[in-house]
Amino acid sequence: MRTIAFASKKFDSDLAAFCRGAAVPREISASVASILAGVRVRGDAALVRYARKFDGARLRPARFRVTAREVARAVEALPASSRKALRAVRAAVEDFNRRAIPLGWSARNAHGARVGEKFDPIRRVGIYVPGGQVPLVSTVLMTATLARIAGCPEIAAFTPCGPDGRVAPALLAALDLVGVTEIYRIGGAHAVGAMAYGTSSIPAVDKIFGPGNAYVCEAKRQVFGLVGVDLLPGPSELMVVADDSARTDFAAADLIAQAEHGSGREKVYLVSTSARIIGRVAAQMRTQLVGLPRSAKVTRILDGGFLAIQVRNLGEAAEVANRVAPEHLELLVRPGAAKALVRSVTTAGAILVGNSTPTALGDFAAGPSHVLPTGGAGRFSSGLRVSDFLRRTSLLSYDPGSLRKAEPTVAALAAMEKLDAHGRSVAIRIPRRR
Repeated sequence: MRTIAFASKKFDSDLAAFCRGAAVPREISASVASILAGVRVRGDAALVRYARKFDGARLRPARFRVTAREVARAVEALPASSRKALRAVRAAVEDFNRRAIPLGWSARNAHGARVGEKFDPIRRVGIYVPGGQVPLVSTVLMTATLARIAGCPEIAAFTPCGPDGRVAPALLAALDLVGVTEIYRIGGAHAVGAMAYGTSSIPAVDKIFGPGNAYVCEAKRQVFGLVGVDLLPGPSELMVVADDSARTDFAAADLIAQAEHGSGREKVYLVSTSARIIGRVAAQMRTQLVGLPRSAKVTRILDGGFLAIQVRNLGEAAEVANRVAPEHLELLVRPGAAKALVRSVTTAGAILVGNSTPTALGDFAAGPSHVLPTGGAGRFSSGLRVSDFLRRTSLLSYDPGSLRKAEPTVAALAAMEKLDAHGRSVAIRIPRRR
């Protein structure tokens, strides 16, 4: 376990070096560019080729889309307990996110003109859902449900299939639960290409949502501008801030859980005012790893991606959190200290307060979307929310009286910027007294 102290003269450089995400290797960027170019030029034929190459699946364009019968069979095969859990998550996500729907408004400005905003759902959105060995059922509920709440008319889901062409039944059941009927058994960077460019079989979308591996995220980055993208979420992150009221076994369990995601590039942080607490958490982690099914993989991640930081007070802990901008921030501290930290920390993707609030609640059940900024992106962006599925349009309506009041300002700005036609376009509307 690597430990650094806030008071160290090398703290800034040591923390920056640990936080620095590995740049996307040139071979990944080049490979993604080639895949996207293939889809843009060859369309369905390229998707057939890449499905065979990357998933081992022999697909024809007629089989890209999952049939209603396949979905029905998946729903029937899902145990009742799983269906109940999916419904519970959907209800929590709906309850949380309906509160955040932005509302249009109208008012009079200083000129007396009517101004305001309106919000409209994005016409067609694409949802990427990672599949393969770990089908992320929760991602379906935390992306597609928001699109439904926003009222997006068309929602198309993309997820990898196995060599037999099958999609994980739980994913299909979750998509059915939220009312998504347009589902494609296509994953990877070529799925992003299909969403961005469209093919003969698949209409292009207006915006792409959902997490993915390094190739998927790089593909989203390369098509941004032609279509919208939500975030470029990378490997999972967790920072635990612990004082002497923290349950060290809880802290250890949560740090291990985030390392379990398994990309190999996860980062977990333990911040504490006490070297004793840091030592006890580390000991608990060693104990809890014994017998864990994926312990070898988790151990490799922790060896390179776990950093303990000793601070002198919780004010310094807040400063560390704001610098790192972690995807998840757990505050295992006394209630009064937690309130102060919530006020002070302004960059975390999600803040989870108290010993009874593990990150897994946010990942699976609480209600907010678990699609959150990583890699320091929390400094300038937020987690996925309903407004990301909406377009905002400003509204202006002047009458002759309000136009006359605004004319001097327009004339002055037009003169300063040497845009005479701008000024004339307002002046020509104002009757001149004889």
